[in-house]
Amino acid sequence: MSNATTLSGNLTRDPEIRYTKEGQANAIFGLAVNRRWQVRGSDTWEEATSFFDVICWRELAENVALSLVKGTRVIVSGRLEQHSWNTDAGERRSRVELTADEVGPSLRFATAEVSRSGRGVPDQAGSSAGSDLIGEAEIARADA
Repeated sequence: MSNATTLSGNLTRDPEIRYTKEGQANAIFGLAVNRRWQVRGSDTWEEATSFFDVICWRELAENVALSLVKGTRVIVSGRLEQHSWNTDAGERRSRVELTADEVGPSLRFATAEVSRSGRGVPDQAGSSAGSDLIGEAEIARADA
């Protein structure tokens, strides 16, 4: 079974970047996905919006945080994960989030300029130094 999905929508907030204790970057942003359809047999249109949290890791997280802002239309490919919990009041809550493998600007209503990111110099453990990646992150700015 596969849980791969692709969504396109607009960022509802600027990406928020954080680092784990081990120095691994992760970024989270909100994505609003709109669906519009015409009611059969009429001139009436209806619209529904779904909201997702998108989680990015490592270099993708740093590139997203440097490149995207609230309102940017993007295409996100990854896997869906549902999380459930009980509130302090005993209510059952859940949310669906998308763990991103790829994020890019949508060119449907905008143009973009893309520059290739440099790679960090691997340390002795084989991981890339995060500070080397930030300065040379891939930047894809969309003109909305």
